[in-house]
Amino acid sequence: MQVFVVTHPEIIVDPAVPVPRWSLSDRGIARMRAFARRPSLAGLGAVWSSDETKAIEAAGLLAAAHGLPVGVHAGLAEIDRSATGYLPHDEHFAVADEAFAHPDRSIRGWERISDAQARMVRATDAILSRHAAGDLALVCHGGVATLLRCALLGVPISRTLDQPFSGHAWRFDARTRLVLTEWEPIETA
Repeated sequence: MQVFVVTHPEIIVDPAVPVPRWSLSDRGIARMRAFARRPSLAGLGAVWSSDETKAIEAAGLLAAAHGLPVGVHAGLAEIDRSATGYLPHDEHFAVADEAFAHPDRSIRGWERISDAQARMVRATDAILSRHAAGDLALVCHGGVATLLRCALLGVPISRTLDQPFSGHAWRFDARTRLVLTEWEPIETA
């Protein structure tokens, strides 16, 4: 059994809307629909999402293509950045770089990166403990997907293992927790 760790694709950035409530853009929807048709997903038995709108929408597109429901687990949510809310692109990535460089410190009130990693690992373990058959998709966010990848690889937290841009996937073996693939754009995963 394989676990697909999938990050939501492109979104509509709206500073007036709380970040967890942002939706997929038309491009993000099209990319997710293309991913849902991938032959590598033929054995999909369950789809789980974080409780953020963009991930739920992405998971819904994937699940619908396979006649599956979407399970929601709050532990799959992105790193909590509510202390700052929306930040312009460059500022957001500068804060993210600093947060990943100091994972045991809260940078500008953000959730500590080490806490986000532990939460993501716990959520993944909880979902896997209930899953019986077929492959599994966890639809989440770039930050926490990177943190899970670092944990499974047994390496220190690092942004060097981050996805190149939104809308990527990687896989691991559900039983052994062995990482099977690199990040791949969802069109080719």
